[in-house]
Amino acid sequence: MKKIEAIIRTSRFDQIHTCVSKLGVKFLSFSEIKGMGFEHARQEMYRGVAYEPTYIPRTKLEIVVPDEIAPSVIQCILSEGKTGEIGDGKIFVYEVLEAYRIRNNETGEAAL
Repeated sequence: MKKIEAIIRTSRFDQIHTCVSKLGVKFLSFSEIKGMGFEHARQEMYRGVAYEPTYIPRTKLEIVVPDEIAPSVIQCILSEGKTGEIGDGKIFVYEVLEAYRIRNNETGEAAL
């Protein structure tokens, strides 16, 4: 099994979610995060005062899938998440040794 962790533009979440769902991904978790990189935050206004936020909002996806569909899931994220601009995000892939479903003690891919 593989754990795919992707940091994406929040605006691209729905397209990526739709794509990976079509591949049979039944579960994923996501969270709103902030980060920094080559992309600079846009200047914003607060009570008439201009300021530049230090961190940029992004969405972090965590998806655990069987080895066979991992390349397809990665391709979905790459194709649907790409705008061609700096700040499109990153994908990290990890090996998952074991998974457990707490409700009924299923293990391995059955727990996904």
